[in-house]
Amino acid sequence: MMRERLQLVEIPRVKNISKADFLERYVKPQKPVVIEHLIEDWPAYKKWSLEYIEEVAGEKIVPLYDDRPISSEYKFNEPHLKMKMSEYIALLKSKPTNYRIFLYHLMKEVPALQKDFKFPDMGLRFLKQLPMLFFGGENSKVFMHYDIDFANILHFQFHGKKQCILYPPSQSKFLYKVPHALISREDIDFSNPDFEKFPALKEAEGYVTQLNHGETLYMPEGYWHQMTYLTPGFSMSLRATSRNITNFSKAVYNLAFMRYFDNYMRKLRGQKWIDYKNEQAIVNTHKKNNIKT
Repeated sequence: MMRERLQLVEIPRVKNISKADFLERYVKPQKPVVIEHLIEDWPAYKKWSLEYIEEVAGEKIVPLYDDRPISSEYKFNEPHLKMKMSEYIALLKSKPTNYRIFLYHLMKEVPALQKDFKFPDMGLRFLKQLPMLFFGGENSKVFMHYDIDFANILHFQFHGKKQCILYPPSQSKFLYKVPHALISREDIDFSNPDFEKFPALKEAEGYVTQLNHGETLYMPEGYWHQMTYLTPGFSMSLRATSRNITNFSKAVYNLAFMRYFDNYMRKLRGQKWIDYKNEQAIVNTHKKNNIKT
């Protein structure tokens, strides 16, 4: 039903691909692709499951986030809850939950995990810092956003399935981007969008796929992405620097100025600043698209 409403086409899939073909067919034109068998030689491909993570990291205290909208109640990126990894995994297995893990360096806390993956030889200049793992419960959602550093991303799915919706940067004008931020309006439900409130969404042309265990999603620079965990599971991302000088400049601006300005305004104006930005997301989008409200 969702695909009949949003303009989404399936992301192309390949079983395997050479470095030359990957660069020519997907990186150079900045198109997404799912590679189904890229990591079958990794130890992680067979080892990594929720049970294994519980075995090696069960006693670690982990930060959890749910899908509540950003507000002045919490500091930026402040977790909503903390618990032991073993307790969190038990929660994932027991029932659907909105609680997710991100912005947590599990590999730093559990060095044994670092031996289970490698940086693929795909022609990308990977950032060599330890990658993060992302966990989510059934039906939990990651809001629509793009990444602050405009990286090329290889996103690897483990233990479970998730739906991924992508939009290229060219579609930003339809996505109700919040000013001084990297997100669209958080009250947009991309599984059942309200086209009366957000009519510009009808014009946005994007991609969708279901990502399964062991599959790799390539997300080009600055692509918007929204994830829905169809089952409990987790994933990992490797990041590569921008190849496009304009995107590299945008990344520098975001990292050096935009996030600090936004944090300053949050402290200065609190919830009024957040409400103002959400209002401007609608005003700006409708103005760009000549939509009368």
